[in-house]
Amino acid sequence: MEAGFYHQPVLLQEVLEHMQIRPDGLYIDATFGGGGHSRAILSQLGPQGRLVVFDQDEDAYRNRIPDDRVTFVRENFRHLERFTRLHKAQRADGILADLGVSSYQFDTAERGFSTRFDGALDMRMDNRSPVTAADVLTTYSEQRLHQLFQDYGEVTNSRTLAKTIVTLRKAHPCAPSLSSSRLSSPSSKATPPNTSPRSSRHCESR
Repeated sequence: MEAGFYHQPVLLQEVLEHMQIRPDGLYIDATFGGGGHSRAILSQLGPQGRLVVFDQDEDAYRNRIPDDRVTFVRENFRHLERFTRLHKAQRADGILADLGVSSYQFDTAERGFSTRFDGALDMRMDNRSPVTAADVLTTYSEQRLHQLFQDYGEVTNSRTLAKTIVTLRKAHPCAPSLSSSRLSSPSSKATPPNTSPRSSRHCESR
């Protein structure tokens, strides 16, 4: 997987100038992704320099840099303190975190983040996690969905959205797995369809 294809690093030169890389320094990239920032940092490190990178994404791990100066930690950066202690990297000269979903994740349909390409609603940053976004939408209660959207969804109609999803679930109990295009379609955002006992009986009898 080409690093440039995975993700084009933003403000690359500005980041390097601000970090003032020392050839013998110790640096941490908390969000490795496609490795664009890491490779640029590494190019300025000498033989004694070190780079510790974090990313829980399997695709990012496959894109890792084969260099003895690099330590790849396949974990979320919330565990940074624990793993920098483990790898004796607490006294870092600089830490970089480029937060957010990468363009590669948006452009890869099977990751489930895209609204342009159809794919199952996976949306896991770490595919070792057993719960997908589809699992959340098909199993969480209306109250739990409302709380989730209200706290993390940055939407103004979190209660209506939760109610719509639960109503759609009841209306289509044997529908195929949710997909990104289906969730983003106008019919999913509009008033929930009217449920009928007939449709439920039809589903159960098949």
